[in-house]
Amino acid sequence: AEVARWEEDNPMLGLRGVRLGLMLPELYRLQAGAAAQALVRRIRAGGDPHLEIMIPLVATASELQRMRDMVEAEVRSVGEEAGLQLEVPVGTMVELPRAALTAGEIAAVADFFSFGTNDLTQMTYGLSRDDAEGLFLGEYLDKGILTTNPFQTLDIEGVGRLIEIGTREGRAANPDLVVGVCGEHGGDPRSIAFCLQVGLDYVSASPPRVQGARLAAAQAVLSADREARDV
Repeated sequence: AEVARWEEDNPMLGLRGVRLGLMLPELYRLQAGAAAQALVRRIRAGGDPHLEIMIPLVATASELQRMRDMVEAEVRSVGEEAGLQLEVPVGTMVELPRAALTAGEIAAVADFFSFGTNDLTQMTYGLSRDDAEGLFLGEYLDKGILTTNPFQTLDIEGVGRLIEIGTREGRAANPDLVVGVCGEHGGDPRSIAFCLQVGLDYVSASPPRVQGARLAAAQAVLSADREARDV
């Protein structure tokens, strides 16, 4: 009966991410504590680990603040037990248009933003990627309704504008904010060039795309340098 009570019609918009952590806090406490314990083990083994905890699907600053308090309490507890002072930045994955549009408020309680462009594209277009690519996105491309697949190359006019707003307003509120992109777009050359233009600190890509992403990032920097010299 308890399992049935949590069943959802649309899990993409349902109880997941930060919402799940707020409704079932023991799950996130368990994860935060385990991550902190792993950090302690690596330090004691002579390593130099750098742990960051990213909270997904945040829509409001109050969600992130509550979750940050919970995570920091767990990390502090593990550190005190081990006799160590653990420094663990806490940030959020920006996957919702509202988060990008209220980035100034959210950045006040975040150490970093990582734009989750896969979900941000789904939420901005109102599309499920699995459904769209399986049923009609190919025809959209064939008929010229869309010129590129927005799940492969970043939609600069729509999703890109949200990234630009979120980056600008987030850094205005928190000058030390680290901002990047994670998702498939982090391996796409045109998307990488846009991220450089907006001033993001990094792009993250899946392992098979890392080499191509590095090459595209280098080409984007060289292109920007040439344009600056020409001006």
